[in-house]
Amino acid sequence: MGSERVKQSPPSKRQSRSPSAQDTGDRPLKIGAAAKLVGVEAYVLRFWETQFSFIRPKQSRSRHRYYTLDDIETLKTVKRLLHTEGYTIAGARRFVREGGLVRARAQMTSPEQTAQQRATDRISIASPDSSPAPFGATSNCNTHNALREIREDLRELQKLL
Repeated sequence: MGSERVKQSPPSKRQSRSPSAQDTGDRPLKIGAAAKLVGVEAYVLRFWETQFSFIRPKQSRSRHRYYTLDDIETLKTVKRLLHTEGYTIAGARRFVREGGLVRARAQMTSPEQTAQQRATDRISIASPDSSPAPFGATSNCNTHNALREIREDLRELQKLL
């Protein structure tokens, strides 16, 4: 009646669960783990690097990308602008350029409010009392594009109602 030993299995080297922000700490993430946290594929992050100058992960000598938690927050902001709020890439670039990345991160609003805000912003852009277009540019084209985008936003709002 001695003591019996219970055989314990060694801890596995690979974990099957996806990484979370708490797991990473200050450790940089490779592109696959970062993509899982953001909710997109790795090739999307590579594409966004070519489109947004503010997305610049650190790279090792072997050119592997490493993302910090700050980078992850930036990527989540870009994803929200493109996928949730419906901005085009050019529109998201302009939004960040005009308001700053900090403002874009801080502005967590509902889709209805976002569509209304974009419509209001576009109306102010298209209003006749705004500054004149530079020489050679057609303000009529800008107004037409702004009105088209307002129309699209109004359709989105109608669907939500």
